[in-house]
Amino acid sequence: MPNKDGNNFLCFLPKVGKAKKPVTHQNTSSMIVETEKRVKLKTPDELLEVLKNQCFIRQEGWWSYEFCYQKQLRQLHLEEDKVVQEFVLGVYDEKATAAFNQNLSNISTLKDPRSKDASQRYHAHQYTNGTACDLTNHPRETEVRFVCSEPRAMISSITELSTCKYALTIQCPMLCKHPLFQEERPVWHTINCNILPKDYKDTKVDGTHFTMIMDSDDPSTYDSSK
Repeated sequence: MPNKDGNNFLCFLPKVGKAKKPVTHQNTSSMIVETEKRVKLKTPDELLEVLKNQCFIRQEGWWSYEFCYQKQLRQLHLEEDKVVQEFVLGVYDEKATAAFNQNLSNISTLKDPRSKDASQRYHAHQYTNGTACDLTNHPRETEVRFVCSEPRAMISSITELSTCKYALTIQCPMLCKHPLFQEERPVWHTINCNILPKDYKDTKVDGTHFTMIMDSDDPSTYDSSK
């Protein structure tokens, strides 16, 4: 079939092997542990150590959110740079974090449900014992999710999963150094096409069918220690 300029093309489709078996949550943790042992990779928490003494702020309308690594998460209303209303959404809970990760074979590599194909893994910390919730009479709590993302560390989103229970996502370029936290990307295959002579008519050669292509066009941070 001709393209928009009336030229015919002979195209060869690449040979594509069977798709690899997708990595499931059940075997991802053991894969990370084995990979770290084999090539001596740093653990997620070791990679995240550079965030110590750092705080991050994100503004969403009336509220601002201040996250200080391994310290606390606050929900603030600011007027002229002064805090006029404050809720603590959780304080870093080392024991709860350890217990959470232990249940996931030492390393949590759950999938981020907000990513387009739910393929981006994250490492989680637990923040508990926040300000008491008026609706549940229980302390507010937050799961902080660290994901591999360039170019700088920052709060990318905060979501209320249920009443007074939150999920905060932090983009962390340093986590990209661990291969199993890198975002899964689709595999692209190249289709090679050659222009045919104007007098070429047949679309079959020795019983082999060739596919014609109609168009050739390619389908904010601060140091809390100071």
